[in-house]
Amino acid sequence: MSGYEMNFDGLVGPTHHYAGLSYGNEASTKYSMQTSNPKLAAKQGLLKMKALSDLGLLQGVLAPQERPDLASLRRLGFEGSDQQVIAEAMRQSPSLLSALSSASSMWTANAATVSPSADSADSRVHFTAANLNNKFHRSIEHPTTSRILKAIFTDERYFAHHSALPSVTLFGDEGAANHNRLGGAYDQAGVQVFVYGQQFLSGGAGPKRYPARQSLEASQAIARLHQLDMNRTVFVQQNPDVIDQGVFHNDVIAVSNQQVLFYHQHAFVNQTETLNEITHKLAHLGHQFIPIEVPVKRISVADAVSTYLFNSQLLTRPDGGMSIVIPEESRQNSAVWAYLNDMLDMGTPIDDIQVFDLRESMRNGGGPACLRLRVALNDLEFSAINPKVVMSDALFTRLNQWVDHYYRDRLCQADLVDPELLNESRSALDELTQILGLGAVYSFQ
Repeated sequence: MSGYEMNFDGLVGPTHHYAGLSYGNEASTKYSMQTSNPKLAAKQGLLKMKALSDLGLLQGVLAPQERPDLASLRRLGFEGSDQQVIAEAMRQSPSLLSALSSASSMWTANAATVSPSADSADSRVHFTAANLNNKFHRSIEHPTTSRILKAIFTDERYFAHHSALPSVTLFGDEGAANHNRLGGAYDQAGVQVFVYGQQFLSGGAGPKRYPARQSLEASQAIARLHQLDMNRTVFVQQNPDVIDQGVFHNDVIAVSNQQVLFYHQHAFVNQTETLNEITHKLAHLGHQFIPIEVPVKRISVADAVSTYLFNSQLLTRPDGGMSIVIPEESRQNSAVWAYLNDMLDMGTPIDDIQVFDLRESMRNGGGPACLRLRVALNDLEFSAINPKVVMSDALFTRLNQWVDHYYRDRLCQADLVDPELLNESRSALDELTQILGLGAVYSFQ
């Protein structure tokens, strides 16, 4: 068998707007209430997907969720027709309507945690949808996320799906944004690294300004559900001080691929001990650990957050080289860009920089790594997934036509009350499920 890492990027939904909903995510709050461009956002995401596919990488598409979420509005006491519910929500609580209209499912690094079959005792790929309980607008995503993932990974011989963990702080789970996997070939056993913000049962230290979104208890539960070998699993705490500086997920301060961990000097608590543990566990699998630590004297935490340097993708190309995918904001920062170019001369496996304009996503608080969910597959597993979600020239053209037909080129909070927006969004999603062969995954279908 051969191994693949397949990246599944989230399509930006038709209601993409800037509501500043993510406390602790400084980019999200900075651009709150500005006018967004859903059409441009979707096309920027599609361009990234197509470019990576053109590099010879496996690229998939994840559908957005239905928004506004009328079912949640009704559960909260709004009554009448769909249009009356939306209008009354806007009159009584515009912020609530914004939350229930968020296109945040585009950041599929938070969709789930995925463990490949090579790491699981039952030799299946395991998915646990993230409960995202720290933010209301995201906590409603996991039921639809599970349906979409099951529509792509349907064969129970190869794929196991788990419900989200209980939606309480003790089991706060933000998905793959706090999860790394290190090793060699993607279809061979690796070391899974779970990064948490706080341990709650024992009253562990945590951040003081912003919340710790991922708990140790949640990470441990997922490791049990996925039947992982603790000899190949590492739990490490994210530095609370950097959480308080806007590093709301591990993928804002560290990213991994195969034997490489690219991380900031202040990323983790007990950083030396953690690196030693990873080194030891990788060595047992016959792999040399390659840590790339970025010193604070070269790049401050503030610059890392503002440019999303570590919210990058590290990708192994078919030629064996490794590319780093960064947002345009990283190139525009002189310190970050200088470091990246110096890194190419350091003799690390990273030998190429790919830059993408993801302004619409970045202004809402998500960079290249936020937009993708990594799934390691072998030949049999890849042949068992829904083929209609795999990026190709034909799918790229079709999805761009679909965006052109349904998406608006400007959207602000006041537009959310427009009854035509709901009709446009539902029509778009109904057609998308046919394009991607998902079946009925939305409540209106």
